[in-house]
Amino acid sequence: MRISVTDTNGTQHDIEAKEGDKAMEAIRDSGLTIAALCGGCCSCATCHVYVSDDWADKLPPRSEDEEALLELVAELRPASRLSCQIIMEPAFDGIELELSSDTNL
Repeated sequence: MRISVTDTNGTQHDIEAKEGDKAMEAIRDSGLTIAALCGGCCSCATCHVYVSDDWADKLPPRSEDEEALLELVAELRPASRLSCQIIMEPAFDGIELELSSDTNL
C-alpha cells in the first residue's frame, strides 16, 4: 500500500506500508523525519499529522486518548491525527498525510 506524505518543507514523498502497519512506522521506516518519541504508544503527540480532506472522513474516529493528546499540539486542525493511531488497511491505500511541525523535535 502507498502513503503520500508531505514533509515540513512541502516536499511530497510516496512511501510503502504493509497492512497492519501504523502510518507512523511506515513514515519512520521510510527515512522521513518524525520524532515519534513514544514509539507509537499514543502517549506523546510527536507523530502528529494532518490528513487530507479527501481522506479525513474515511478514518475511524479518534479515541479519547488521541483526542486528549491532540489538545497539546501546536497547530491543531480538524483533520489532525496521530499517525500511530492510523492502522493501515487496504481501504487506506493512497492516503495523503502532511507532517506537522510537532514531528520535528
